[in-house]
Amino acid sequence: MSRTRELDRRHVFHSWSAQNRVDPMVLTRAEGAYVWDENGDRYLDFTSQLVYTNLGHGHPGVVAAIQEQAARLCTVAPQFANDRRAEAARMIAERAPEGMDRVFFTNGGADAVEHAVRMARLHTGRPKVLAAYRSYHGGTQTAINLTGDWRRVPNDTATAGVVHFFGPYLYRSEFHATTPQEESERALAHLRRTVEAEGPATIAAIVLETIPGTAGVLMPPPGYLAGVRELCDEHGILLVCDEVMAGFGRAGAWLAIDLFGLRPDLITFAKGVNSGYVPLGGVILGDAVADTFGDRPYPGGLTYSGHPLAAAAAVATLTAMEEEDVVDRAAALGATVIAPGLADLEKRHAVIGEVRGTGVFWAVELVADRGTREPLPVAAVAAVAAECRARGLLPLPNANRVHLVPPCTISDDQACEALDILDAALARAVR
Repeated sequence: MSRTRELDRRHVFHSWSAQNRVDPMVLTRAEGAYVWDENGDRYLDFTSQLVYTNLGHGHPGVVAAIQEQAARLCTVAPQFANDRRAEAARMIAERAPEGMDRVFFTNGGADAVEHAVRMARLHTGRPKVLAAYRSYHGGTQTAINLTGDWRRVPNDTATAGVVHFFGPYLYRSEFHATTPQEESERALAHLRRTVEAEGPATIAAIVLETIPGTAGVLMPPPGYLAGVRELCDEHGILLVCDEVMAGFGRAGAWLAIDLFGLRPDLITFAKGVNSGYVPLGGVILGDAVADTFGDRPYPGGLTYSGHPLAAAAAVATLTAMEEEDVVDRAAALGATVIAPGLADLEKRHAVIGEVRGTGVFWAVELVADRGTREPLPVAAVAAVAAECRARGLLPLPNANRVHLVPPCTISDDQACEALDILDAALARAVR
């Protein structure tokens, strides 16, 4: 056992894990789309770590910006203005819909969601928040209760003022739908009934991942998000879009809301805004919510809000994405390489039930039987992931799915190599 592994097992308490069963891969360096382990073996990183290295590893412009900022002004308390935080806020607001000009910075996505919910409750004077069962919003107390997946359950004290509903997912429809239009209409009818049953005047916000990521890259059917917006407007409910995973190039747009022409009241972000080089998240506020706190103090803040190293990394990341045409490149890569490549795999592997995604944001749903859509057992999915790793690819397995979420900057050849490895892994691991 290497010293790193020994020290990790002795002293590090790992997230979401039974500690006696943790056996992490030791990574020693990374560059572009590749990472290397302690044995010197190289892997194509199609996890983007946790779906955040949108510019890839070690982008020289971002690294240089962090180094320069560290030498000039390494840290500053949030009550003082500094140039990188101000510029980062300007650049982020510039990429948001019109009328969303203020940015509150946090340390990551979970606390961004915490503050968005707090803002919504204070703005509306209402206590409840609605969120989807198939969702992930973070690990802090409000965020984990908003989260719909199984990790919510041990933390759910039924005191968070959260009500869950089913969002659209045609492949496993809760509404017996057979077309995207039916799924959209029936999911909206279900949400409307939930709002009516809870009492619209008690609901501060509906919180949605624009494209649910951890739940399986669930592309919303046509009309669904517009219908949620209309429902919110009808009852004075705020719409909060969680763009933590889908934002800043991942979906082939600056923000995933751009794909749907949607204007929320609040937007949460993190991850790709600076490729995760230094922790950063935040809330983009619509004018109406921001105005609530024009003369009334906002009762919240963080010691490291808008930390200059993180903000410098964000400015450099957004600048590089603009100059290198990263967003359009991600959209084209998804449309011309990844989508047709996965469609070809779906034809040749009966274990693939469905592929979904956009840009560099994809999930491959694996099934034991296409007719019944019975999910492939987790052990079999783990075997596929292990075979991928043995062939030099890091995928992101989750439940009965393999997520393919590489940096936005990968080449066509790297994407094709990853698809070839997945092809071989499915052929060998699932028989």
